[in-house]
Parts: sequence; C-alpha cells; structure tokens
Amino acid sequence: MRSVLAATALALESVALLVACASESGPAAPRLQAMSFANSEWSDPVPLPAPVNSRCQDQTPTMSKDELSMYFLSDRPGGLGNLVSTTGCIDNNDLWVAQRSSTDGAWETAVNLGPTINTARNEAGPALSPDGHLLFFSSDRATTGILHDIYLAHRADPKDDLGWGPPTPLGPDVNTALHEAGPFYSQSAEDGSANLYFYRGSDNGATTDIYYAPVTRDGETRGPAVLVSELSYPGRPDGFVTVRADGKEILFNSGRPLTPGGANAFDIWVSTRRTTHDAWSAPVNLGLPVNTGFAEFQPDLSHDGRTLLFIAGVGRGGLGGFDIWMSTRTVSGH
Repeated sequence: MRSVLAATALALESVALLVACASESGPAAPRLQAMSFANSEWSDPVPLPAPVNSRCQDQTPTMSKDELSMYFLSDRPGGLGNLVSTTGCIDNNDLWVAQRSSTDGAWETAVNLGPTINTARNEAGPALSPDGHLLFFSSDRATTGILHDIYLAHRADPKDDLGWGPPTPLGPDVNTALHEAGPFYSQSAEDGSANLYFYRGSDNGATTDIYYAPVTRDGETRGPAVLVSELSYPGRPDGFVTVRADGKEILFNSGRPLTPGGANAFDIWVSTRRTTHDAWSAPVNLGLPVNTGFAEFQPDLSHDGRTLLFIAGVGRGGLGGFDIWMSTRTVSGH
C-alpha cells in the first residue's frame, strides 16, 4: 500500500496581507503592509503540465520561498523502488524536486533527491523552512507497516536542492506509536517564534487530527505537540496544513461533512485569526472553483499567499493518478 496515508487513501474514500519584503533583522519573517485578502477570489485551477505531473502519482507539493524550486512526492520511474510492470511506476514514493529559472518560467524535469533523503520505503510531505535550510518530511522507513514518522534534514546552501544532509527523526514530542505526517513549518511574522504543524492519527487514516509543536529555528522541538482543537472534527480525517506566512490564515484538507448532518466530502478548508496568539476561527469550506465533487487535498500556499497548490484525482483531469493543480488569487489593492 502506498503511503501518504491520510491523503491518497482517504481521498479515494471520500486582516493583514503579507507582502514579502526583504527583512534584514527579522528571523525569516516578512514585513507586513495593511492590505487584505478578504475580497480576493481563487482562479479556476489548472493541472501543472509535464514534466512536473506524470502518468504516475504526484502529490504533496511545496515551493521554496522564491518559488523557483518545487518539492513533491512521486512514484514515477527513476526512483529507488522497483518498477511495477502493470503501471510503469515504482512500488514506493520518493521525494523529487523541479526547478525553474524565474517565477513565470517553465518547470524543468524533476530530479530525484537521491539516497541521502529517499529509501526503498515511502517518503512524503516535504516542507521547507522559509530560509531554505530545513527540510521536514514523513517516512515509513522505520516501521514494519504503513505508519509514518516525521524527519528533518539540514543543508548549508539554501540554493542547493541536492545538498541535503542525512535526515534524523524528530523526537517523542512529535513522533509517537501513531501515524505522524504532513509537516509544515510556520514562523511567526510577529515575534519570530516557530511551530511545526502536522497531523497524527490511527494507522488506517480514518481519524487524524492537526497538532503543532513549538520548534527552534534549527527545527529542534521545544515541548510536546498540542492538539489544535478548533480545527478538529471528531471521527474524521484532518491534515496537511499550510499556513500563510503572516500566520493568520490556515488551509487544510478534511473529510468532514459540508453541513452538519450532511454527507462527508474530502475538501480543502480554511480558517483565519486576527493575531498569531488567537484561536483559529471555525473552518469554512474553500468552495468552488478549488473544491469540486472530486477529492481535493494536500494544499500548499506560496510564501506570498497568492498561489495555491493542491492535489486532485483522475476524475478531474490531469495526466494520470493524482496530479498537482494550481490556483492563484489577486490581492485587493493590486
């Protein structure tokens, strides 16, 4: 069974704007200006073309702060697994990276991150720190089943996408005997503090909840993970968080019902807060045109909050399997 447990399997089952300006003194935190996302709308999503998407499974995308590198998982040929003759894909998920020379340029052919990061087991859910020195991801390399733990790798050169050092598992503040996956590193624009968001749950992915653990700028945990109760829905899967860089908007996928007592739907949901010290508001379904009658999941916001990457299945179109889709929004005042 391929992993990305609470995404792929479950998908089948089912106000201040940040303006990223150079900051010499802040810890990877952008300066903010008084503008708003409130009246912005998402464009009609489109699947990314080859060579990012392929006929195999392409999922869990995330972009670097400068949007010139995109990390994602894929079971396309060229990974560390064995080819499956019936599909032409391999029997596990590896992490890959695609690059481009400018934000309006075409993506180049994706490159496998290699054996320092990947194994013959499953790697998924890459997440970069804004300064580009940290890479979080999940893997089932240390388990006998399909349970994932979260790992951290470092690199000295934030522009060297193949320069990652050997990853190490995060400690017991994050990793437990349950399934931990979908990491996202969020650093506060207000006070520089950082949190690692992730989801934790049962081994079959039917019930997962969103947690966060305070971490240092080097990715070391500073205390046990805390349940984000205001984003939880009892008995349903919630996960794959992405937080806008000002820390005031959070998107995640959920298998909760669209309306109380209604049918469950696997969609992307959004919540906001006034400051990074407030609780999140009641989640709202992101709606059309991002969500449809098909499953949409694994959202990832660009650092400027204007581009949304997410995953959708074959029924919506694309090149095959699950593909990476993109939508953009125009910020009011621009």
